[in-house]
Amino acid sequence: MCTILLMLMLQITLEHNLLELEDARAEDASLLVDMLQHPAPPIQRLAVRALGRLERPENAAAVARLLETPDPGLRMEAFNALGQMGAGIDLKPFLEKEEDGGVRGVILETIGRLPQSDEGLLASALEESDPRARTGAAKGLEIYIRTKGEKPSSETIHALRKAMRSDNPPILKKLALLILNRAGDADPETLNAALDHEDPQVRRLAVIGLKEGGAEDPSHMVRYESVKVGDDCDEVVQALDDPSDHVALLAIDRLGELGCPAESAEKLVSEGQDWRRQSRALVSLANLRPESARSQLSRFVGHETWQARVYAAEAAKILNEKGVLNRLVQDPHPNVVAAALVDPKDAVGALKSPDYGLLMKATRLLEGWSEGATAVPALLEALKRVSGEARATSRDPRRQMLIRLREFGGADIVPEIRPLLADSDPVIAGLVAEILSEKTGSAVTPKTLRFETSPVPAQSFIDGLKGARARIKMKETGTFILELIPEEAPVTVATFARLAQSGYYNGLTFHRIAPNFVIQGGSPGANEFVGTPGYIRDELGLLSHVRGTVGISTRGRDTGDSQIFINLVDNYRLDHNYTVFARVVEGMDSVDRVQEGDVMESVDILRSGESR
Repeated sequence: MCTILLMLMLQITLEHNLLELEDARAEDASLLVDMLQHPAPPIQRLAVRALGRLERPENAAAVARLLETPDPGLRMEAFNALGQMGAGIDLKPFLEKEEDGGVRGVILETIGRLPQSDEGLLASALEESDPRARTGAAKGLEIYIRTKGEKPSSETIHALRKAMRSDNPPILKKLALLILNRAGDADPETLNAALDHEDPQVRRLAVIGLKEGGAEDPSHMVRYESVKVGDDCDEVVQALDDPSDHVALLAIDRLGELGCPAESAEKLVSEGQDWRRQSRALVSLANLRPESARSQLSRFVGHETWQARVYAAEAAKILNEKGVLNRLVQDPHPNVVAAALVDPKDAVGALKSPDYGLLMKATRLLEGWSEGATAVPALLEALKRVSGEARATSRDPRRQMLIRLREFGGADIVPEIRPLLADSDPVIAGLVAEILSEKTGSAVTPKTLRFETSPVPAQSFIDGLKGARARIKMKETGTFILELIPEEAPVTVATFARLAQSGYYNGLTFHRIAPNFVIQGGSPGANEFVGTPGYIRDELGLLSHVRGTVGISTRGRDTGDSQIFINLVDNYRLDHNYTVFARVVEGMDSVDRVQEGDVMESVDILRSGESR
């Protein structure tokens, strides 16, 4: 008994050591390579997955030793790891002798990801006998066509049409339609068959391909696409009364985009009760009947909801109401200021803000300014202040500041930015080295080459989250439940759980609503650039970004900022680039109703066995 317990403890310690190596993106991967030969499959799986996440092709030969292991799950991980590292290895011989349909599917998807992709092979594999293999072929083909930017051959188009019209699972039909739509193939027989399919996601893709239809569909996601592709003002006006806010709000936007009669927008602005509909109608009205919009503008400039004031800024820009914009530039909410900024002189003043989103807008607005040299002192002061905060997630605004200093500054900035050669962020240190090399005429090298990573959560804490769920209670739309997936994304799950337990997410909003794509929230600044101080490393694997899965927002590899997003549809283009750490298991109807500014009143972690 003691021997078994000791072995278990040793395995737990080893698992945590491997997780630390993965999270640190360790330069020395020798232990990971050694563990590929460990007798315990769970250790092998952790090692091969970690090697894939390091994304170093030089490890491909070591991973290839597992391609014929008896464990099909381990073979899947190995093939996926080769795809993640972009290995230059021919997988066709392995496909020829692989008998497991699930593994064949991963091989085919991986072939679509590798430099030596084979379109013909993937297209022919749409006829595979096992639906898992056919789906893998469709995934690989979708990746190949999307990333290579090539138009599919006529043979591939034929195979995709056939796959769409055949008795295939919905996932394969969706993938086929994604490719056909990307290729601009509007075959009526194929798309009309899709328009009659029972799966609403298949039908919505058919509407995109046909560029018509779906106005009376029972699913809001299909009706949304119908309004988006349509150009009939009568249909748009009819959609203003749609029971889905997503559809109705899009219809309001389309009024202005299509130049529809102004009466509907005017009525919504003057008589509406909902700030979202009113403020978006104001923007449309600014395009349709400027004088009427001007008469209503003051109501929104002083609106109690800051998001409504953002729309007021958008309307003011359309109307060229400089006085209103000058007032909104002084607004207490940084997102309103960001929306109102149009003058580089105001952007210089905005550099005093602590909000990273506003700093991004201000520094970008300065690009190409004829008086840019006058902004150098403010840029240096902002760079010094934000750098002193020592937040990894300050990379984006600091990078923009440095780009502007490179554009406007002279030799006088050299001593000011030189200390950042030792900045904790290697990206910032590297950019500073480039700028100093240019300004001094001598080669300068950064002192920081790697991030110092934060400690990985204790294995006991991670293990305690197996079977756990998160309950998110929204202010307006009810409650939904997430099933956490620590087996696939242990550090991400643990980080999310710790933040939730601390109350971090309570009171934060969903600030980004992209219907038929994602909703995103959990930013203290309610914008894309304000998150937690440290980055979360990507934990990419075999899970797809299907409807209801939950991921972490990033702006490039390994830059997770603890903002979460929920996939409203199947978003296969996010696979292998964004972590999936949870899935909605209850309340997806509540998720579908979430609108801009809706507040997370509470996020509670419910461990296995706890009452919901």
